[in-house]
Amino acid sequence: MKNIKIANRLEASEIALGCMRITGLKGTDEVRELVDTAMDQGINFFDHADIYGNGESEHIFGEAIKGIPREKMIVQTKCGIRPGLCYDFSKEHILESVDKSLKRLNMDYVDILLLHRPDTLMEPEEVAEAFDILEKEGKVRYFGVSNQNSMQMELLQHYCSQKLIINQLQFSVAHCDIIDSGLNVNVHNDAGCVRDGSILEYCRLKEVTIQAWSPFLYGFFEGVFIGSEKFPELNKMLDELAEKYHVTNSAIAIAWILRHPAGIQAILGSTKKQRIAEICKASEIKLTREEWYALYMAAGKKLP
Repeated sequence: MKNIKIANRLEASEIALGCMRITGLKGTDEVRELVDTAMDQGINFFDHADIYGNGESEHIFGEAIKGIPREKMIVQTKCGIRPGLCYDFSKEHILESVDKSLKRLNMDYVDILLLHRPDTLMEPEEVAEAFDILEKEGKVRYFGVSNQNSMQMELLQHYCSQKLIINQLQFSVAHCDIIDSGLNVNVHNDAGCVRDGSILEYCRLKEVTIQAWSPFLYGFFEGVFIGSEKFPELNKMLDELAEKYHVTNSAIAIAWILRHPAGIQAILGSTKKQRIAEICKASEIKLTREEWYALYMAAGKKLP
């Protein structure tokens, strides 16, 4: 497994394990087996959120990893979504959420805290106060965001003394608006519409690591593109490259993400041990420029 430097600070595996679905496993033993499999493949980064499993994902993870030295893991969690009610970046909510997450995880600190989806009622001064308290108390080492555009990040960064080091975005070969807009500059078409404030380029300039969530989905939770009849050309090419590199088509889909020079970290949400092991082989592959663009166009994209 290759590692990346997150904001030149953390040595992290370029593939991370997302823990949203681990409550679907049969108890802590199966969760531990999944974590052990991931770590055996070189994964040292584990992604959580306070809302995953209504908090149960953090709890079962905390129970399952007992005995694993804390320093061997990078643990990230998120807060800010109050399901069905509102987004909440208030100082009170952030502090309360972190305390609850730490209790469930059975940890003294998390390595990274992300703010989960933008809160338009955010008062950045309050967020900055919360971050200062969490850092001073040793409860959070680093901070970042999820699903934010460049100016939202810039606004928050203006008030925070801590550098925002991560932005977690939905990203895959079939869902890559941040690529489309950059390739269709000065072209009057839908692909050229800049919806995210040139967030890809912004993050590269600011040394912010982009984390790709749902790397096998297209649209917004519309479905998986691998094996989908909606993407026949893409699947044909994925299969051809999988045969060439002696890996699975899912590994090729991840290799497409890892090939980008932005140093994007891919987050896997699978709870199947064999699938995790197979996909991690993507770290050993570097697609050619021609293969990368061929997959992009096979997903239905056009170069101007």
